[in-house]
Amino acid sequence: MKFDVITLFPELVESHMNFSIMKRATEEKIIEVRVHNPRDYTLDKHKKVDDTPYGGGAGMVLMPQPYVDCYENIKMQKNSITLMMTPQGEPFTDELSDEFANYDQVVILCGHYEGFDERIREIIRPREISIGDFVLTGGELPALCLIDSISRKIEGTLGKIESAHDDSFSDGLLEYPQYTKPRNYRGLKVPEVLLNGNHKLIEEYRTEQKIQRTKLKRPDLFKKWKNKKKNI
Repeated sequence: MKFDVITLFPELVESHMNFSIMKRATEEKIIEVRVHNPRDYTLDKHKKVDDTPYGGGAGMVLMPQPYVDCYENIKMQKNSITLMMTPQGEPFTDELSDEFANYDQVVILCGHYEGFDERIREIIRPREISIGDFVLTGGELPALCLIDSISRKIEGTLGKIESAHDDSFSDGLLEYPQYTKPRNYRGLKVPEVLLNGNHKLIEEYRTEQKIQRTKLKRPDLFKKWKNKKKNI
């Protein structure tokens, strides 16, 4: 899986890849993350990539030429998708993470300032993605969220692919509660069912916990899950 990130701040992306699971996945060539800076493609001697908006308004708008030229210089694979991080995009979900993990290449455009000149959208025609109804100073953090989430779905990134299958949202429910040693901590004990070695009872317990936890903490997800089960 190759990720190509178009960003004005490559260091933000590169530094994340030097830690933990992402570092191991990169070193083992399970994923490859490449950064591309639009400043390298600007025709302005001062490396300018933004300007004031036509019609007036606060802030600066990212110019089309550096971004389009940068994008068009990326070697595209046949099975690829281009994403744009923007608050206007469709909400990122675990289902989308699964979908994007089926591509060989994911290209991600990161914005800054007051956003993209509209012609960048019209020419590149990316799929627009949002990680939530809030605004950040740039698209690098949302892009890293996507890279991290998608990478977990690729065989070899995690120690066991089953780890991803048991995550929250993987089946429409939140994850069941987890416990480790000691068995008793400050009077709080590990549920006995997890200690008896009966895998059938453990699975039933965990399933029930997932349902109850989702119903309590995310009634919106619980309703969606319940309706989906009715239609099966």
